Amino acid sequence: MEANDIDAVPGFRAALAVADSVLYEGYLLYPYRRSSPKNQVRWQFGVLLPESWARAHDLEGGGVAGSAESWWQQTECLLVAPAGATVRGRLRFLQLRRRTPEERLPGGGHRAADRVGDVLGFDEGVPRELDVAASVAELLAGEKLLNLKIPGSETVSPLPGGEGRTRWREWPLSTRVTLSLTPCKVTADAPLRAGESLFKLRVRTENATLGPPRDAPRDEALPHALIACHTLLTVPGGRFVSLLDPPGWACEAAGKCVNAQTYPVLSGEQVVLSSPILLYDNPRVAPESPGDLHDATEIDEILSLRTLTLTDAEKREARATDPRAAAIIDRVEAMTPEDLARLHGTIRDPQSPAPSWHPEAHSDTVEVAGKVVRRGSRVRLRPRLRGSDPQDMFLDGRTALVEAVLQDVDGAPHLAVTLEDDPAAELNQWYGRYRYFSPDETEPLDGEPA
Repeated sequence: MEANDIDAVPGFRAALAVADSVLYEGYLLYPYRRSSPKNQVRWQFGVLLPESWARAHDLEGGGVAGSAESWWQQTECLLVAPAGATVRGRLRFLQLRRRTPEERLPGGGHRAADRVGDVLGFDEGVPRELDVAASVAELLAGEKLLNLKIPGSETVSPLPGGEGRTRWREWPLSTRVTLSLTPCKVTADAPLRAGESLFKLRVRTENATLGPPRDAPRDEALPHALIACHTLLTVPGGRFVSLLDPPGWACEAAGKCVNAQTYPVLSGEQVVLSSPILLYDNPRVAPESPGDLHDATEIDEILSLRTLTLTDAEKREARATDPRAAAIIDRVEAMTPEDLARLHGTIRDPQSPAPSWHPEAHSDTVEVAGKVVRRGSRVRLRPRLRGSDPQDMFLDGRTALVEAVLQDVDGAPHLAVTLEDDPAAELNQWYGRYRYFSPDETEPLDGEPA
């Protein structure tokens, strides 16, 4: 299989659609105008800056937060494959392209300007892709280092009417990608076929660009950065193992995977998307979504309606800011009432609705791990790795006080809790604002409330 054929791997196209949303997350926020305060500081996720500049600013990385900037990121995931399989990857990121309008001078020369006609000075993002590949046998013999480069460029285009011209500039980028593979132990009941083994795959990506002076501001370092950097991995002839919900025979190996600035999740069995934004396994773009809005923390319906409220002057500025902003406005203005109605909401799985509390179905107690838990009991939170709110992952191991034992409309019990070390716990108790966990996501603790 050639590198370009990885698009045909089952699950790859679905992962690619999600990856495009990741790539442009925060690229340009509503109201999509350059003058908007929200768009004064951009490029928030997966930013890999030049190593020398990052070190000078104490951006060493190593954490899990994709919004924490560094000069490197690391993906570790598990795969099952025979020795003859080949691991293929696609590194994707945005390269900053600076757009500078230049006004025409009376003498025939040109001078940089903030705006000429309908063209504003702005930093655009150009998507880049770099493919890598190595066989399992090759990686077992030793790690593979690839030095990949993106050339710089500078182009000039005349503006209509002879008002001036537009200059685009991209700075060269250099990156190091290191692939390595380590055999893992499995339990005797591991469902491996003949010739298959479990491996830990590591992909380390580093920004090797020389970059600006160490004391340069961030705006001068960004043209030398890999922005929204993420990786797609495939293993035709093999399969990946979930790190969010690993099978018992792979739990020990999954616990030893270390990911920095990335979150690898499955897209089918043969594809992994490792992104700087926390996702579930098998993420999908909602079919109702009319297109990228570059502001995924918002709801499509609300954001589309808000875009319609922009004044004509605001829309003109947004269109002059970036072609993608112009496309959003054009698309929203063309939406029909039926299009907007489809954004209002839908039920994906009627068998698994979100919890809805029964108004009269409150219980005094519930049994957890052989112990009776009631209002006032102390528990330690252990959120499920699958099917939980992503934010709950940050509460793993924290202690909480049970405020109520509730039942949803289907009769399933839930614990309403407040965190013991939360400074706002008393205020949340007064307002009745709780966090909700199923009993199997908690461990009963002895002792009085802290």
